[in-house]
Amino acid sequence: MTLSIKWLAHAGFQIKTKGRIIYVDLEEYDKTSEKADLILATHSHTDHCDPAKIKEIRKEDTLIIAPEDCVPRIGGSVKTLRPGEETTVNNIKIRAVEAYNYKRFRSPGTPYHPKGLGVGYLITAEGKTIYHAGDTDFIPEMRQLGKVDVALLPSGGTYTMDNAEAAEAARTI
Repeated sequence: MTLSIKWLAHAGFQIKTKGRIIYVDLEEYDKTSEKADLILATHSHTDHCDPAKIKEIRKEDTLIIAPEDCVPRIGGSVKTLRPGEETTVNNIKIRAVEAYNYKRFRSPGTPYHPKGLGVGYLITAEGKTIYHAGDTDFIPEMRQLGKVDVALLPSGGTYTMDNAEAAEAARTI
């Protein structure tokens, strides 16, 4: 099977690889979409970790991978990953990486996405690596990601990097 990536909405993507269906940051999807083999959530905000949507798209044996702050929202069996940790599922390698704000703040000193709560993911399958950055600024850790074939970067400017920063991140990656 050829690797394919489909944007769903907001930060949500469907990745098809090796006969597996992966959803990342599931917020919206076509109700006729295939059920998930693997669901990745980058952080606990509802637009990235929606328990109702996860329940709709999961199968009995779907593996959910998320940072710890998502577990109470999702319930059930969730494999947690922190930045630097990785796991392999059906020959698909998932590595969690840093994702945070240092430029964008809810209030002085309080970032929208504090370091240590959310993650991005490096998903390696079929010899290709996809980077889903999660909600983040252009952070120094992006310079050490290694080979990335496809980068899925946020670009809004309020809660994440703006267009110029996303372009700089893409050039750097």
